[in-house]
Amino acid sequence: MELVTITALDFEGCYRAVSTRDSRFDGQFFTAVRTTGIYCRPSCPAITPKRANVSFLPTAAAAQQAGYRACRRCLPDAAPGSPLWNVRADLAARAMRLIGDGVIERGGVPGLAATLGYSQRQLTRVLTTELGAGPLALARAHRAHTARLLIQTTEMPMSDIAFAAGFASIRQFNDTVREVFAVSPTTMRTELRRSPRADVVAPGTPGLLTLRLPYREPLDTGWLTWFLSAHAVAGTEQWEDGVYTRSLRTPHGHATVRLSFQPGHVRAELALRDMRDLAPTVARVRRLLDLDADPLGIDAALGIDATTGADGRGGHGGGRVFGSDDRSGDGATDSGAAGVAHGIAGHGFTPGIRVPGCLDGSELLLCTMIGQQISVRAAGTHVARLVDALGEPIEGPVPRLFPTAEAVAEHGAEVLTGPARRVAAIVAAARALADGELVLHSGRTADDLRRDLLALDGVGPWTADYVTMRSLADPDILLDTDLVVRQGAALAGIDLGDTTRWAPWRSYLSMHLWKTALEHRGALVREPSPQEAKTHD
Repeated sequence: MELVTITALDFEGCYRAVSTRDSRFDGQFFTAVRTTGIYCRPSCPAITPKRANVSFLPTAAAAQQAGYRACRRCLPDAAPGSPLWNVRADLAARAMRLIGDGVIERGGVPGLAATLGYSQRQLTRVLTTELGAGPLALARAHRAHTARLLIQTTEMPMSDIAFAAGFASIRQFNDTVREVFAVSPTTMRTELRRSPRADVVAPGTPGLLTLRLPYREPLDTGWLTWFLSAHAVAGTEQWEDGVYTRSLRTPHGHATVRLSFQPGHVRAELALRDMRDLAPTVARVRRLLDLDADPLGIDAALGIDATTGADGRGGHGGGRVFGSDDRSGDGATDSGAAGVAHGIAGHGFTPGIRVPGCLDGSELLLCTMIGQQISVRAAGTHVARLVDALGEPIEGPVPRLFPTAEAVAEHGAEVLTGPARRVAAIVAAARALADGELVLHSGRTADDLRRDLLALDGVGPWTADYVTMRSLADPDILLDTDLVVRQGAALAGIDLGDTTRWAPWRSYLSMHLWKTALEHRGALVREPSPQEAKTHD
């Protein structure tokens, strides 16, 4: 992937997006207004500032570093995240994914640098050059956002919020909130009662946070509904009455999340054992549902008609805001987009499809290996048996956590059934995860992760590609060895032999083809049902 730096922001494209209040670009860049000292999202309803008074920055942290405070009208920190962190595979993007997962709060800058395999000095230099702020400033922006959510969605004392959000002291917490939002924490909480914000729900049940997670429209909710319901594992996941519920391990304990699709947002109810896990839990949920994707840009590159979204509402194209090296907007190149449009336009593909991510990389790998060469329904039965036997009991609507890699490595052979070689391969993979020989986190590169996965016994190209695609939210993996994807391609009349013309959106094409085959079978339904789709290495 080519680097997209601060200097690659196209002033005219950014200003055009701000002038038209184009919400597609919310989170992709921020508008800093010199005359007011504030920064906004592109769709801010305020009067468009004069050209001479604005500059455009790639991150909220860069704006804060330059001395700007967040607009209290549009709340720029509440915008969907930038799709660049998934599209790009460079050091800056991988660092941003880990910062969002709370790595700095847990291990500081040394921990982040070590995870990425760079020195602290080199990491700081790259982030400052690429994103306008160093790792501490970027983490500070995330802490400010977490603090705002806790202030507005809980009745927690401010002192508890300060430490839950990752601040070292109450004074640092107070100073940061005042600097970023231009009000004290107490005033911010009082204002909520007069004017509820777009991304929060007023405080309710103690210990339960309810958030509205924004996304860029359109969103193909039918595809995500099928994916979540069909792959739900009894004991740790549940799909009922349009609500997806599941448990997950978090850095400081565990959590239970309940997700439902609403017009314009995803409603997320979070029951957290430790409030310090709010930011990483939200980040993982957003990756699971691919909420930071740019669907209009992706659909345009694939030649899909995005004039009408999956929900029947009109879509719109967006202007380019990055330089010619950008691959996150409306296609890699004009010729590439034209080639794709010729290849798949007119096949009835639904706008706004997403590539489901994952909440836990280790769980994804083990479940995928269990499901090799058997149906989705059979795989669910095998995984549910493993969860029931080795999963940690918890309180809540789903009674267990997925077993740890250590537990599967030690006792998996006693629980898992099927071919002895497959069981041995699953146990060996769990042992590699438990011993740290195999590392799965969002800061890895796709090439390195795929190589390590292929080195495992029992992991072939399909499993390696599928796990890499979902664990890293990689947008450019074509599952061309998947039988269902190949069936979808045959139905759509698409030749999978020439894959380069679909870059860098081949993961999304895979989802379209997968969905096409399932619809042809009559298997794509909103409620869980037996699925006979098989995938083979």
